[in-house]
Amino acid sequence: MTDESLVLSTIDGRVAIVTLNRPKALNALSPALIEQLIATLAQLEANDSVRCIVLTGNERSFAAGADIKAMVDATPMEMYRDGAISRWAKIAQCSKPIIAAVSGYAFGGGCELAMMCDMIIASESAQFGQPEINIGVIPGAGGTQRLTRAIGPYRAMEMILTGSTISAQEAFDYGLVNRICPVESYLTEAVKLAARIAEQPPLAVQLAREAVRAAAERTLREGLELELRNFYLLFDTADQKEGMRAFIEKRKPNFTGE
Repeated sequence: MTDESLVLSTIDGRVAIVTLNRPKALNALSPALIEQLIATLAQLEANDSVRCIVLTGNERSFAAGADIKAMVDATPMEMYRDGAISRWAKIAQCSKPIIAAVSGYAFGGGCELAMMCDMIIASESAQFGQPEINIGVIPGAGGTQRLTRAIGPYRAMEMILTGSTISAQEAFDYGLVNRICPVESYLTEAVKLAARIAEQPPLAVQLAREAVRAAAERTLREGLELELRNFYLLFDTADQKEGMRAFIEKRKPNFTGE
């Protein structure tokens, strides 16, 4: 398999579907795959017709972790200079909403990648975990921070210190995933959710997403200030005028992204 096929993408209306494509390696996140994923998301971010993105793997595995073979003999300075893990931050910085459609394994880097997304739709077979402790390291792409914020410090501590995994039902109960679907329909449901979001005014979606994310990263005072700023900014958009007029006139709004 060539590097060119490690990530596939299709566009369905206003929704882009991005598929990790290393099935024989359970979609292990090699440096080459991550680079192509970053490039693919950048292209979709620049495409004004795309308003929401679904990131998925296959029914057997979303992503079974980072590519250990690429790191086993690395030194600290080699890891630092290469920046292979730090570059993952570009995925989370995409300005458009991303929904992870997860089936099968989401371990290590795969779990971290799913948590970089804004929502997670899981199939009944999905499993989540940060098993890095079993190979002598810890999560390095946000696992200790995002998992703790998602499910709380005590559950996160147990998972990270033991390397244990949780089922789709446990992930739902803990608040890590939005919903659970049958294996045969999890991707369809993720695309439906993305299409619903894509119908909304894109500038409002972007600023609302920014404010929600700030709740996990800033103090309450800072988050409230950002929310109010973004609220005011949207009164300078055509979509705000269209949305409110459509509400008063009892018709469906036509949002243009302006």
